Amino acid sequence: MKPVRVLLIAPSLDIVGGQSVQAVRLLAEFRKLPQLSVDFLPVNPRAPAPMRPLQKIKYVRTLVTSALYAIRLVANIAKYDILHIFTPGYFAFMLAPAPAILLAKLLGKKTILNYRDGRAEDHLIRWPSAIRVMHLVDEIVAPSNFLVHVFARFGLPARSISNIVELEQFRFRQRNRPRPAFLHNRGLEALYNVPCTIRAFALIQERYLDASLTIAHDGPLRKQLEQMASDLRLRNVKFIGNVSRGQTPVVYDEADIYLTNPDIDNMPVSVLECFAAGLPIISTRVGGVPYILEHERTGLLVDRDDHVGIAQAAFRLLEEPGLAARLTHNGREECGKYAPASVAAAWLALYTSLTAGENLNAAQELHTAHSPSRPHGSSPR
Repeated sequence: MKPVRVLLIAPSLDIVGGQSVQAVRLLAEFRKLPQLSVDFLPVNPRAPAPMRPLQKIKYVRTLVTSALYAIRLVANIAKYDILHIFTPGYFAFMLAPAPAILLAKLLGKKTILNYRDGRAEDHLIRWPSAIRVMHLVDEIVAPSNFLVHVFARFGLPARSISNIVELEQFRFRQRNRPRPAFLHNRGLEALYNVPCTIRAFALIQERYLDASLTIAHDGPLRKQLEQMASDLRLRNVKFIGNVSRGQTPVVYDEADIYLTNPDIDNMPVSVLECFAAGLPIISTRVGGVPYILEHERTGLLVDRDDHVGIAQAAFRLLEEPGLAARLTHNGREECGKYAPASVAAAWLALYTSLTAGENLNAAQELHTAHSPSRPHGSSPR
């Protein structure tokens, strides 16, 4: 049987984020499987050298990038059995995933919409046209059951296949007595409510004068957040900017408690990376987070925008004997379901099921073509 031909459509690592990282990880695993033939089409292709300056101009960049993506999509789509399309919500959904879905439908290609935006409910309420487009795909897949339940409320059947965590990159370090060394590793944008983290840290530092906070990654709010930390006269707060994949395990290993308090989220890979690194987690109880982080078993959950609750949870981890060790031990046991081979196997099963009917029809046609012909009106013996 020929390998299933899959075109993976997603952002490249030129856009640093959960989608691009997961796409790269999946692609690496898929290329180990002889049952698959997988290629990658970035939604943000680099222009040829003479045109590259245009991709630095606002608005023009979008037009040039979208045109290049569309040209490559049209030129290559016929070669594949399945289009596996990563997508966020809102306008970005209409910009790259929707054209791929519509073209695939026109050409009779199978499509998988790999939806990865924790704001799905708001997206579908505001963009009812997106619901109509989603009804055209063969499968909707999300990283957690949180989004599966959201889609069900809009009459869209979906299934869950987890994100990948590259466990071997992380050193599991037991924090029996955590130090007040905190890490925040999310984008510096409104969605992740970093000001709440900083307010919580201000309360922590009132009790633990030597407490430190490392804020990784970058974003539009960086200058505002740096000013906020200065205005609060906080000590030992470091903004270290974007962190490469190779350095990420080092940043986790240097911290003893992880803080993340988004206003909405889907399935944050950073939580799973903390499981692998043995890093105790405090998170807000929003979106898909409670689907992967169980309060009092694998981490501590607090209400949204509750900086006092975050500080109190931090005091528990620092002062309650055995709590950090118990949470991180349980988190480590969760890691198996996110191992690359397990996730790739789930995708392979889905690809195979989508093409099973086509393979059966092809086999039947091949059998008919090679069967001896019978005279008209004769019957088989």
